[in-house]
Amino acid sequence: MSGEEAKIPVLPAVCIYHDEEKYLIEVELAGVNKEDIHLEMTERGFCIKAPRDDIEYFGCWTLAHDVKPNEAKATFKNGLLTITVPLAKPMRGRRISIE
Repeated sequence: MSGEEAKIPVLPAVCIYHDEEKYLIEVELAGVNKEDIHLEMTERGFCIKAPRDDIEYFGCWTLAHDVKPNEAKATFKNGLLTITVPLAKPMRGRRISIE
């Protein structure tokens, strides 16, 4: 490395919610600059890499349902990255009664 010390890798806290149409994903990235966040999304999941002065947030997650990565939207405010991405096909389940 060019005189820099290696940063400690840290898995960020993530909350993943979904309804019948989309996923809402929240990732805590305290102390990170928006310009330094690297987010990649595929049909099956996403990866995040975000350095700050002392650590580097890094992690990849697989989603239970396919999504449309080209339609994903992301915002970053007060250390919270919020990603919204539509499901590839809406979920329409059948309610099962419990005996």
